Amino acid sequence: MTTGVKFENGKLQSSCPACGKTNAVLLTKLKAGPSCGSCQAPLPGPAEPVELSDANFKDFITQSSLPVVVDFWAPWCGPCRMMGPILDSFARRRAGQLIVAKLNTQDNQGVAQAYAIKAIPTLIVFQAGQEVVRKVGAVPEHSLDDLVPSS
Repeated sequence: MTTGVKFENGKLQSSCPACGKTNAVLLTKLKAGPSCGSCQAPLPGPAEPVELSDANFKDFITQSSLPVVVDFWAPWCGPCRMMGPILDSFARRRAGQLIVAKLNTQDNQGVAQAYAIKAIPTLIVFQAGQEVVRKVGAVPEHSLDDLVPSS
């Protein structure tokens, strides 16, 4: 369950929805509404989940100017796999308002232990690097809106 959106060297690498060119955007600039370096179209933020790891997790949640909804999951977990399409849809619908990210707890046990993840899926909403909401278990998409109200 990997995505096309990458976070490397403090920048989010994603494609422009208008021209398809890859842009590197600082997470701190997402709330300000960046534009494509090629065609100048607005870049709303990632419209699909961003894959995180132990190595980049802390930088990502602390640098993002938008709320980050992190899905702590594992590939062997049935409810986690059920949440995949729901989170994909939520990321598309709320692009520019928040970022959906995923952390595979099987491969990234350091972050999972640091946040005392005892059951999966667990969703944690971070703002400015701080945990603000935690929800354990699979939820329908409309419940995700209750976790992170529209801005």
